[in-house]
Amino acid sequence: MSTIDVAAIVKAKPGKVEEVIAAITPCVAPSRAETANHAYTPHRDIDDPNTIVIIERWASREGFNAHLETDHFKTMAGKLGDLLAEPIAIHLLQPL
Repeated sequence: MSTIDVAAIVKAKPGKVEEVIAAITPCVAPSRAETANHAYTPHRDIDDPNTIVIIERWASREGFNAHLETDHFKTMAGKLGDLLAEPIAIHLLQPL
């Protein structure tokens, strides 16, 4: 399978975005170090500062699925729970 891009949209509760950023930041370096990872970059939405969008590129869907089982991902997800206004929206993408 070809590479896939992922857009993970994380919407913080009002007043919680700095805590969300603090939960995401420790996950960045270990995610980038995963064999199947080609890119992992969190972004803050300019027009909605309570929204963080993590743009990722994985060698395959299987590589992305393996990422979801890592300790660093699970730790991040556990910290985000009560900080979010809604569940994380994950979009798996392939170029047209």
